[in-house]
Amino acid sequence: MFLITSHLLKTPLSFPPPISFSSKCRFASSVSPSRPLFARVSRCYLSTNTTMDSAADASMDAVQRRLMFDDECILVDESDNIVGHDSKYNCHLMDNIESNKALHRAFSVFLFNNKFELLLQQRSATKVTFPLVWTNTCCSHPLYRESELIEEDALGVRNAAQRKLFDELGIAAEDVPVDQFTSIGRILYKAPSDGKWGEHELDYLLFVVRNVHVNPNPDEVADIKYVNQEQLKELVRKADAGEGGLKLSPWFRLVVNSFLYKWWDHLQKGTLNEVVDMKTIHKLT
Repeated sequence: MFLITSHLLKTPLSFPPPISFSSKCRFASSVSPSRPLFARVSRCYLSTNTTMDSAADASMDAVQRRLMFDDECILVDESDNIVGHDSKYNCHLMDNIESNKALHRAFSVFLFNNKFELLLQQRSATKVTFPLVWTNTCCSHPLYRESELIEEDALGVRNAAQRKLFDELGIAAEDVPVDQFTSIGRILYKAPSDGKWGEHELDYLLFVVRNVHVNPNPDEVADIKYVNQEQLKELVRKADAGEGGLKLSPWFRLVVNSFLYKWWDHLQKGTLNEVVDMKTIHKLT
């Protein structure tokens, strides 16, 4: 059985009560002065219209609910400059995405074995956004913490990717050293999940080739499979046809349609560095 990490076991479950604009601003202003002033203002700004929809949130899985409030995502502008931070909950509310243009940093890992087969996961049924869709190996967010804010060579993002590969798939850190990840590019996209939730992300795309032992966490992952290029094309065909209710995540679909097969070919030829582009932010819809 997958063991929940110790910080989840020790962190008390708490939820912010609905509070007024003025009281929330006072709370935001009291954040440690070591954090940038704009970060504190941004948190206040994004949270002003946020109150818990008790009927909807009461049915949220306990693990996912804890992560939605404990995890602090990194807010960025469209040039990927850090402008603040806010809870995962607030960052994924469509009201904040549409009204406040909330944009947060994310990453998508594409892990291949030594046969250059890509590991896919099906997100668990309890995921708040995009439950049960198939997607790339691991998709998540660097958090507002020192180790994941390091900008040089996207080290903070790579640290976060290593952390989440263990959290979601039980892949040990030593099996995926951070220096083995290639940051190949960045995309910016927006995608609604349902009427309440959605994504608006500046997403780092990371490639890594490693043979790993996988032990999926059922709170995060419903299923996994390795695919070659032809098998992925068949999966896409089935999703397009709606066969068996199969769905792909919108960000994975964008990468597949725009870049993946070309990059995959370069990976197999050993020429991946020829297509690395960390200067451009591709705005995809």
